[in-house]
Amino acid sequence: MRDKLVVGNWKMHGGLAQNDALLSDLRAGWGAPGRRRLAVCVPFPYLWQAQAALSGSAIAWGVQNVSEHASGAFTGEVSAAMVAEFGSTYAIVGHSERRVLYEETDKAVAAKAAAAAGAGLTPVVCVGETLSQREAGSTAAVVLRQLEPVLAHLGDGVASAVFAYEPVWAIGTGRNATPEQAQEVHALLRQRLGAAGSKVTLLYGGSVKASNAGALFRMPDIDGGLIGGASLKADEFLAIASA
Repeated sequence: MRDKLVVGNWKMHGGLAQNDALLSDLRAGWGAPGRRRLAVCVPFPYLWQAQAALSGSAIAWGVQNVSEHASGAFTGEVSAAMVAEFGSTYAIVGHSERRVLYEETDKAVAAKAAAAAGAGLTPVVCVGETLSQREAGSTAAVVLRQLEPVLAHLGDGVASAVFAYEPVWAIGTGRNATPEQAQEVHALLRQRLGAAGSKVTLLYGGSVKASNAGALFRMPDIDGGLIGGASLKADEFLAIASA
């Protein structure tokens, strides 16, 4: 049986005081019931704060991006090895905002996933289609195209990765894929993962709230969620993780 996992993506939000309050509330409110895992992926400057607040707790931490390069003249970039030094567990790669706003290619996302895995981090690889692609009936083709280079880069290591299906049209819009729509894509991804599929954790991301988390997480191939705005509110985030 696969563990359930909920990962918070703070995006570019946070501040020292509000982070302290949020992390303290999360630590106090989470006891890791059953086979459920909880994590937060914070902006790079707050890694030390997450490490200090969550060390020794049942909550893991990580980042929202890493460089595909191990080191070198790449001003402004942060390597996976640097992130790992802070005791991090997860690194989100290929989030739709990175793909759209920063024009990250499928190839670059795959290289970042490999870099994260090589540094001992668990990559949380995001895939998903836009509204126009869904309306054109291209959802399957798009997510499989995004998945292929990751499989090629990770090889057997894919079994230790996490994949998140995030329909771009449902992120921060208040719209949400129905549990059945999400399940259809998750089942497709698990099938394509082949022998590793039964072991890989698959998350859903896209306007997940406490009110809809239970219905989503009851789907057979949805193992948890990648949570955006709701992860900034301790009560809401904990309620989602407990769903």
